[in-house]
Amino acid sequence: MSLKKKLVVSSLAVSMAAASVAGFPFSSEGLAKHLTGVASAAAVDHNAVKSKIKAIYSNLTATEVTYLQNYSKEVAGIDQAKFEDIFAPVLGKLELNSDDKATSLKLFKSVSSVVYDVYANDFDVLKNIRYDVDNIKLFNNIAAQAKVENLSFDDILDFFFATNGVEAELRALLGSKSTADMISLIANPESQKTLVKDAVYKVLEHKTGAGALTVSDAVYNLGITADDLVQTFDNVNTQIKSAKPAAQALALAYIRTYPLVSGPTGPTGTTGVVTTPTTTPGVYDVSALVSTVNGKATLKLVDADVLKAFDALLAANPGKKDLTLTLNLGTVNAATVEVPLSKAIIEAAKAKGIANIAITFNGLTITIPVGQFSDAVTLTVTTEADTTVTSITSLKLASKVYSFDLTVGGVATTTFKQPLTIKLPLVGAASLDKELLSVSKIVYGKLQFQGGVVDGDFIVEPRDTFSSYAVVENKVSFSDVASVQAWAGRQIQVVAAKGAIEGIGSGKFAPKSNVTRAEFAKMLIRALNLENSTATESFSDVSSTAWYAPYVAVAAEKGIITGRNASTFDPNATITRAEMATMISRAVKALKPDATTGASALSQFSDAAKISASLKDGVAFAASNNLVIGYAGKFNPNNTATRAEAAVIIYRTMNFK
Repeated sequence: MSLKKKLVVSSLAVSMAAASVAGFPFSSEGLAKHLTGVASAAAVDHNAVKSKIKAIYSNLTATEVTYLQNYSKEVAGIDQAKFEDIFAPVLGKLELNSDDKATSLKLFKSVSSVVYDVYANDFDVLKNIRYDVDNIKLFNNIAAQAKVENLSFDDILDFFFATNGVEAELRALLGSKSTADMISLIANPESQKTLVKDAVYKVLEHKTGAGALTVSDAVYNLGITADDLVQTFDNVNTQIKSAKPAAQALALAYIRTYPLVSGPTGPTGTTGVVTTPTTTPGVYDVSALVSTVNGKATLKLVDADVLKAFDALLAANPGKKDLTLTLNLGTVNAATVEVPLSKAIIEAAKAKGIANIAITFNGLTITIPVGQFSDAVTLTVTTEADTTVTSITSLKLASKVYSFDLTVGGVATTTFKQPLTIKLPLVGAASLDKELLSVSKIVYGKLQFQGGVVDGDFIVEPRDTFSSYAVVENKVSFSDVASVQAWAGRQIQVVAAKGAIEGIGSGKFAPKSNVTRAEFAKMLIRALNLENSTATESFSDVSSTAWYAPYVAVAAEKGIITGRNASTFDPNATITRAEMATMISRAVKALKPDATTGASALSQFSDAAKISASLKDGVAFAASNNLVIGYAGKFNPNNTATRAEAAVIIYRTMNFK
């Protein structure tokens, strides 16, 4: 399946998965396990759904599972007023008394917990939902108003997963789209919403005759429209902050399990052809321009043709900025690949507003920000023997080993003002813990762990320096974390695996020790991949040779951290919880400018008045986005932060969407 189709499906599936309003979102594995009865003519086989959902959940990464857990926890705290506001488009079409509305909220919380409980193999909650007296009464009431019989979870299952349900209709609509339509959908959220609405409308038409769906009949009789349902999905996504990451996690797992095929055939079908556009603005197929001699492949570009590709990209994206032209070399059978980009190409890209040129082959992609260069650039990538890594570590290798070199104007360049991004294809990662995978730099026969973000079967990492790199499963263990294992154990392991936090030696982590300002600056910059060796700072108490100097420089340059005054940083001072939250907030805002702060975020803390005025905005942002939490109703802003607390907040920040 093409990348563009994956993007569209994952984006649209956010809206579909938000249908957890009725226990819809892929939680049916547990439902199917406990449902009995005769299916309708259009009904989906429950065992098939069970197999489908198990397959989808098996493709969730450990990080994605945390998104499901976060969603379950957030919904558990929703009050009646917020619930009724979110579901107003549907509730407004029903005649429910206060008890029924309270039951509806309870049901919503129960089925939302199923999203995580099913993954955890806990099915008891499903039995409670199905046989709860209040739930049965509510369903009977709605069925009576809708003039249908026996409205149940079986019917909800059919509505989404039957051969004429929402899933099948959405796949059919996407499969029929042209390349131009797909590009438009990716760029236009309203078009995506329209497509979901079209799919729901088609399903709502199945209310009578062969293949009739009970839910479609009920919805029609109640006067609930596709617009009402889509608006409800949208409300869930916008008012429940954890809903979108959870939905995206499920969508990506779905795509890994069931790639989109053209035509009406659904995921369980065996016919249909994977849709892969042969020509896409922004992707220039240069495979025919690659020649190989003595094990070295060289790309020979024609400047005029590349400039035409720039123009096609611009024409397809009017008014857009930060565009990337990808040069696709296809499959290259050579250990070394050389890609020269002439000065004319570099200057034309800058003049036309093309931000990046990406080179991709054999699944590997290197993205080069061209604005920093003013001369010809040549990228050389060499695939090295696995023993380059396996001879120096027992950690499991999860990619090939690559050596990257770049020349500018014929001069070897290893440090970049704007990082180059490498996207490495994973090898054999299915049997590994993906949260512990880290891009590793090979330096003088040792590994330096750089982190990276796992994206399906790839890991992405911006690099401000070039060297030899590979991906390993970095399993780190400490002997002194038992006291914090329940709430910080996994977070410490993951953050350490990414190289963002280190032990103190002898296999110890010191989880309850304090964190200095310098230590937290390093943790934050490393965790968020913000390293830049060209950054500078002017604090009189930060030596240019200090281990923390490059991290303080980046943090200061990006406004993430400030000194005690204009000239001093105070690197060895301990950091408070409020200071830590503020640094985290500034970093996230730098990366996610659209992230917002909840107006009442601080009201949950009884000691909010103790937060320094200069730090309140930062704490409020961090709290409203679940980056920091309090304890027993307090935030304890002036307490010094511990290393365990720092690991947890860094972990949450790494996973912030």
